[in-house]
Amino acid sequence: MSARTFSVAMLAAFAWLPLAHAGSQTIPASAEGQIEFNAPSGNIGCIYTPKGGTSTYQPQDGGPELSCSRVEPSYVTVILGPKGPATLIKNPGEQGCCSDVAKLAYGNSWKKGPFSCQSSTKGLTCSNSNGHGFFVSKAKVTVK
Repeated sequence: MSARTFSVAMLAAFAWLPLAHAGSQTIPASAEGQIEFNAPSGNIGCIYTPKGGTSTYQPQDGGPELSCSRVEPSYVTVILGPKGPATLIKNPGEQGCCSDVAKLAYGNSWKKGPFSCQSSTKGLTCSNSNGHGFFVSKAKVTVK
């Protein structure tokens, strides 16, 4: 094999490698069913709370609920329920985002109950099964 053929073969192998890691990512739940994950940047963190809530937190409508917070450039929280549109809270007060939890790798997706999220270098996109959701990045936050 010539050096050029070897170089092309190696380049093709490395070009394919990131795709092998993209896909659905499983993140373990706590004993009470909550799931926490962050974007790899550490600037966005999410908490899934199951229907019925936990001993310390009850979603407004009984759940399930997905709540994601962004730290920079300003702290905001977006809350998504199982059916309706997402709610953007521009000054949530409590700012406990982004502890040392599992990272939802860029290119990977996560799904639990009616919620699904897709992580990319551009930001985090999440939706419920009714098509409502949000996009969060350092540059912007949009809800639908």
